[in-house]
Amino acid sequence: VRFPEDLEDENTTFNPEYSHQVFGDDEVAFGYKGLKILLYYIAGNLSTLFRIEYASKVNEKFDCVEADDIESKIREIIPPGFCTNTDDFVSLLEKEVNFKPFGMLLHTYSVHNEEAGEDIIYQIYKADMTCPGFREYHERLQTFLMWFIETASFIDVDDERWNYFLVFEKYNKDGATLFATVGYMTVYNYYVYPDKTRPRVSQMLILPPFQGEGHGAQLLETVHRYYMSSPTVLDITAEDPSENYVKLRDFVLVKLCQDLLCFSPGKLMQGFSQEMVMEAQQKLKINKQHTRRVYEILRLRATDMGDAEQSRSYRLDVKRRLIGPYKKKQRELAKMRRCLRPEELTNQLNQIDLNMQHEQLEESFQQLVSEYRRVLERLAQA
Repeated sequence: VRFPEDLEDENTTFNPEYSHQVFGDDEVAFGYKGLKILLYYIAGNLSTLFRIEYASKVNEKFDCVEADDIESKIREIIPPGFCTNTDDFVSLLEKEVNFKPFGMLLHTYSVHNEEAGEDIIYQIYKADMTCPGFREYHERLQTFLMWFIETASFIDVDDERWNYFLVFEKYNKDGATLFATVGYMTVYNYYVYPDKTRPRVSQMLILPPFQGEGHGAQLLETVHRYYMSSPTVLDITAEDPSENYVKLRDFVLVKLCQDLLCFSPGKLMQGFSQEMVMEAQQKLKINKQHTRRVYEILRLRATDMGDAEQSRSYRLDVKRRLIGPYKKKQRELAKMRRCLRPEELTNQLNQIDLNMQHEQLEESFQQLVSEYRRVLERLAQA
């Protein structure tokens, strides 16, 4: 909500992707007809209005069953101090002009908005719990995780090793410049013996109204650039990354790596090298596993897949990496031959069908190439 009229505007409304973390695996709220759970957030500081509406509700006295206590379920995830009536919320909205982003400005960029017919300015900040008011703001911000990240949990904000990176949109209201929350990322700094740290991306969320506009890529690249300048950072990883996050990371890391000398077309065609691993880690804080994916994507771009020899060489190179788990199975099988009785061995052999392995390998390769092509298409448009 930026303006009072947004409260009635369906265009500013978005629905949760998940509600099982609040309402159980069946995502059901029992005992209501026409139930609406309404959560409104002021665009910048995320002050909250919470209301429940319904046409009718079961009555314990007459129906002998009790309706779910919706309010207590929602209160478990939204912090205290929220509004319950519209007038209080609108009076807070009038003070929004005083809200300013927290922490240190790292990056400013613009995105052209077709609808508005103009470029909109966005800024990325790095904050921590020492910023006045940030703790309370973060409590409100993290409530979105429960609705949009499948296995979300709230973090221990008293641990000083957390870093917070925030994206804001600048907009005008009655001649003043205001800021709207777009999304954020939390990063935990793990200690690596003897004197390094390994920042690990924990949570990343771009709010639904802003998705598909490139903010995730801007945020991830900005975070990489922030850590790149630190001599104590070894490399950057992610905790249990989603499929969408892996696609985003592929794009950002390829964009960062493509200008390194070790990824020139001539060197790519010679195969994956230790030089690539070293340069990507030292200059861009990228680990070996991610560097290998970057190499495969950039080598695909440098390869003429219409040329039988080049195509075969690329396919073998990628499959040599993909075959790792299958080779592990073969080693396990060799152990089984020595240890198992014949009938047990037959049972295990049935599970490890070589033809099936070859089919799975080819399927994995084709799937990977189509993913890589999407990254290259996006890169060409960037």
